[in-house]
Amino acid sequence: MPAPLYDALVRHRDLGRASFHTPGHKNSPAALPPDLYTLDFTELPDTDSLFDASGPILEAERLAAELFGTARTCFSAGGCTLCIQAMLRLALPRGGKILCSRVIHRGAVNAMALLGLEPVWAMPENVAAALKANPDVGAVYVTSPDYYGRLLDIASISAACAGREIPLLVDNAHGAHLMFTHPRLHPLLFGAAMTADSAHKTLGVLTGGAWLQIGEKRYAEDAKRAMALFGSTSPSYPVMVSLDRAGEWLRTHPDAFLPVQQRAAEIRELAASREIAVPEGVCDPTRITLETASVGLPGTQAAELFRRAGVEPEYADARYVVLIATPFNTENDFRRARDAVRSFPTGKPLPRGQELPPLPPAAMELREAIFAAAETVPLKNAVGRVAAEAACPCPPGVPVVMPGERVTIEAAEFLLGYGFFELEVIK
Repeated sequence: MPAPLYDALVRHRDLGRASFHTPGHKNSPAALPPDLYTLDFTELPDTDSLFDASGPILEAERLAAELFGTARTCFSAGGCTLCIQAMLRLALPRGGKILCSRVIHRGAVNAMALLGLEPVWAMPENVAAALKANPDVGAVYVTSPDYYGRLLDIASISAACAGREIPLLVDNAHGAHLMFTHPRLHPLLFGAAMTADSAHKTLGVLTGGAWLQIGEKRYAEDAKRAMALFGSTSPSYPVMVSLDRAGEWLRTHPDAFLPVQQRAAEIRELAASREIAVPEGVCDPTRITLETASVGLPGTQAAELFRRAGVEPEYADARYVVLIATPFNTENDFRRARDAVRSFPTGKPLPRGQELPPLPPAAMELREAIFAAAETVPLKNAVGRVAAEAACPCPPGVPVVMPGERVTIEAAEFLLGYGFFELEVIK
């Protein structure tokens, strides 16, 4: 009998492509112990319990907290989503307003609805200014790095939060490894109160493995209770073991990301020699993001050229192609990536998309909008209606409309230009 998913994964594995996508372990035996799947147990007297840890899980988490220098580090087998849910619960247990960067994971939006939080939206570059204009917010939530590897000025934002005595929460899903880069760029080092670290994206951890990192002691005591509110009562022991082993590996390989940074820099320099642009500003030094549209090559076509060269990218859109490199990529992987970049045709830059329209006005609370009855309508008929879903074209990776916002003509025209033709709205 066929097993469609299993068969598809085997076929993909047998392509033999260099993995420049998540998970960060790249299926390397150096990252994952060979007996991992013989350790798929459950909560037993001698295996501990994730949300009531008092034995080996508690000790593994203590060692992780020591590694990261946190007040507490908690394991998650429910991905970064569980860490984000818990982080929001810890910061605002009784609800209230939260200032949010518009670059945000949908899991955070859904968690805010479940917790009855009221988001106040701001563009990433305007978070500190928006904080001054909204004295009634009880926390600030940002994403850094973003998908392209760009880093926010966490130090400035955290200083503004400290002045108001409110916590800064960082979705650091793509930056767990930033504690080990040169220089170290993890948000905890720049004043974040809590971060959600998706360890499986850039480290030797099975998919679904993440850490809730707590920098301020006031949030440490209730962390497990907050995670238990959302987490499965059947967490995967292999995932937790991979988190434990990743911590051990990082303690014994403190400079593992230095050669990754060097190889990534070589590819970016090669791209620059061919006039292919890369993101400006402070970025994750291991992320390889190439703006191939700057030489007339859509990112989606660049991704196909990578695949022909035996490289599987993480992501591509109309302007960019993104590669995630980790210590478990081989020299042959990087050679393939360099060869692919050398093969890219170059020409005149592609025109940039429209500028983002102004943020639409809020017409309904987020929670009410997400749980309301909705219908899908042609985008032209959505103007003036209240959105029931987020519409997020990539690039720029910023939701043009959020649930509860009234769809403006400008927003609809922008979305049409990116190939959106329908939108879910409140009935």
